[in-house]
Amino acid sequence: MTAALLLAAQDVRITPGPGHPLGGYLARHGVATGTHDDLEASLIWLSTEDDPGVVWVALDALAVDAGLTRTLADAVAAAVGIDPDRVLVCASHTHSGPEGWTGQLHPGLPGRRDAGLVGGMAEKVTGAALRLRAGRGRVRARWHAGSTEAVGGNRYRPDGPHDTSFGVLELRRDDGTPAALLFDYASHPTVLGPDNLAWSADWPGATRRELATLVGQPVAAFLQGAAGDASSRFVRRGRDHAEVRTLGGHLATSIARTLATVSSPPATAGPVRLTRSTLHLPYREIPSLEDSLQLRQTAEAEWQRELAHHGEDHPAVRIAQTRYEGCAMLATMAATGRPTGCADVPVSVVSLGEIAWLHTPFELFASLGLRIRQGSPFRHTRVIGYTDGYLGYLPDAAGHRDGIYESYVTLFGPEAADELVEHCLKVLRAHQGGLRTPRCAEPA
Repeated sequence: MTAALLLAAQDVRITPGPGHPLGGYLARHGVATGTHDDLEASLIWLSTEDDPGVVWVALDALAVDAGLTRTLADAVAAAVGIDPDRVLVCASHTHSGPEGWTGQLHPGLPGRRDAGLVGGMAEKVTGAALRLRAGRGRVRARWHAGSTEAVGGNRYRPDGPHDTSFGVLELRRDDGTPAALLFDYASHPTVLGPDNLAWSADWPGATRRELATLVGQPVAAFLQGAAGDASSRFVRRGRDHAEVRTLGGHLATSIARTLATVSSPPATAGPVRLTRSTLHLPYREIPSLEDSLQLRQTAEAEWQRELAHHGEDHPAVRIAQTRYEGCAMLATMAATGRPTGCADVPVSVVSLGEIAWLHTPFELFASLGLRIRQGSPFRHTRVIGYTDGYLGYLPDAAGHRDGIYESYVTLFGPEAADELVEHCLKVLRAHQGGLRTPRCAEPA
């Protein structure tokens, strides 16, 4: 017999006060003036009586670096009474959250960690975790998948690679009432631009709020997918909170319609299985300072030409501006130093029956996420980024060839994408087969 699935779920507001810098945009000036919509942490603990399972901690945050991951994983694990390795910490990647939760995320970017902000947020998440222990109850799980092109797409060309799919794990109590949703989609939460100075979860928060209206107020935890080259650039009609509500409403409506069809059989009752692994990935070589400065100068001239021709917020202007920003970050790295040696890349797989969530700390390009999904032995595979650390963009071969923003700021060379995909598929195959995956693996 399969074990009964147990769930405990909590939402908690983690919005700081005003007066702190927001993270995500080089072009932003000023500090937070207040709150438009609350930032939240959603905790989903799936387990059985005989197995501690996993806890997802999904944050409305730009990112979670290794330090913040360890702080939250240790606190949640202690509160719940499980091993910290059983906790996955994930960021939505909103660009309207605090810089101070992580500080400097890239050697070419400014940033400072704010211990007070970290402590305040960790205290709230710990309080929610303490409530999890007493709140476990039996649930039935059902898997749903759908697709929408109304929320995001490839941010360099409308016909570029993009995974339009979403996945939803629906969890209902024995009496049929909704308990929680774990859903994912891949697109940058950057409807709000650098001129926004109010805390906001962007469209993932709007999606959760609309789902509460449409579905019955379950805890709804959002996982960000392979969104490295995905955004709303070609689908949005503005950069204000009304457009945030529009895009979030599109995804929520698509999810609600998919839930209403109930065409899929119930998911396996349990257990929830977890495999952790580490890939050692070499850092790239950085061009000389002279070459980097020349790249920056050329990119700036191109940006100004596009701006003069199109005006503000045209896609061509945003592409040219971000290319310039990438070259500027590259020049900063060339002048001040870069990481050396290898990065320790955490790659984790969580599975429930034929559903697998593959987690990495990268901003993966869509083509890489699609390769992992297509090569996975699981019937349903969701590729999740921004988890258990932050290692920046991982472009595909075309991204490196085209000389776009992400190819300038990445910490890894063109070969890294294939190495990561191969490692992810190896971990997925070993996980499905019940084999023991080595804790550490050297790159191919």
